[in-house]
Amino acid sequence: MTSSVAPPPRGFDVGRIRADFPILRRTVRGRPLVYLDNAATTQKPQAVIDAISRYYTEINANVHRGVHQLSELATEAFEEAREKVRRFFNAQDGRGIVFTRNATESINLVAHAFGSSRVGRGDEVLISAMEHHSNIVPWQMLCGRTGASLRVAPIDDRGELRLDELDRLISDRTKLVAVSHMSNALGTINPVEEIAGIARRRGARVLVDGSQAAYHMPVDVQALGCDFYAATGHKLYGPMGIGVLYASADAMEQMEPFLGGGDMISSVTFEKSTWNEPPHKFEAGTPDVAGAVGLGAALDYVTSIGLRAIASHEQELLEYATRALETMEGVRLIGTARRKASILSFVMDGVHPHDIGTVVDREGIAIRTGHHCAQPVMDRFGVPATARASIAMYNTRADIDALMAALSRVRQLFG
Repeated sequence: MTSSVAPPPRGFDVGRIRADFPILRRTVRGRPLVYLDNAATTQKPQAVIDAISRYYTEINANVHRGVHQLSELATEAFEEAREKVRRFFNAQDGRGIVFTRNATESINLVAHAFGSSRVGRGDEVLISAMEHHSNIVPWQMLCGRTGASLRVAPIDDRGELRLDELDRLISDRTKLVAVSHMSNALGTINPVEEIAGIARRRGARVLVDGSQAAYHMPVDVQALGCDFYAATGHKLYGPMGIGVLYASADAMEQMEPFLGGGDMISSVTFEKSTWNEPPHKFEAGTPDVAGAVGLGAALDYVTSIGLRAIASHEQELLEYATRALETMEGVRLIGTARRKASILSFVMDGVHPHDIGTVVDREGIAIRTGHHCAQPVMDRFGVPATARASIAMYNTRADIDALMAALSRVRQLFG
């Protein structure tokens, strides 16, 4: 973990930010809500809630298919959201931004649309040992269909990717390297730009799972040098059910449609169909227009605060919480990478993580317990599960103090 960071800018007012999130005013089990489960999903600011409500009350209509005014307005709002996503990730143009349901669907889209035509028997797909199941299972399925092999780059005891091993494992047979930008179970931030450079020199494509990273730090897909970047709206302070896939122009040209249906076609006869231009070629059927509008509002909100300011605030809290956990008897942190963000996974001697989560919930504190859809990570560290507290822009030192008090209560109960 980075040893020190600059304090948040003076303009970063966490109290004002918290006031923008109505759910933070509620109580849980008679206590003020302390929400530390942000790696699972973030809460939504009023601006996002209002944008979705306004869409449904003022312009709801199907997009790309009508000449009436509401359809035109809905189409304009939908494509405006795409442009906001493009700017947020600094993609070359909107044709490289595909709306999906979530990052999982984005990764599966690549596995089918790119992998099925570009990966064959004898080829290899390389992933890391810290991946979420969503960046493991689609590649296992692809390899099962095609006869390719799945290879895994190891991580060390800190939870850092072994770049020397990754370099060794990439060969001329490697067609795709798929890695997380930031681990959901460990908080490790991977050197994606360096990984992409290694892969490109061997002629391999690179997919980055940005589900965790995108709401903690600025992401520039062109600077990263990746071919694909997957993200999900509900972790970006946006609604559930909307995701994003960025694909570079040349990678997009090598992809066949994943789903068939309306809007992804140029023409249809009983003998033959021809495909629409990207990104519509990959957006079959009626999209989640309200979700896209809500995501656009979320990106506006995050941008107005500034991701660098958010990262500084969150890093200060991470360091504060790390110091507190390290001084608690019987607690062991899982994941101590020198470069990490937001996430504290830990175990407590003699206490199952589910019991930790149950006790702190009684204090109104929401954390996550389990394997976090990263069972190979748990196996690597020899634990069945961890308790995980994860930080967002609206969290405070008081939230961390409340968690520590609740963990002291856990220790009292379980000796």
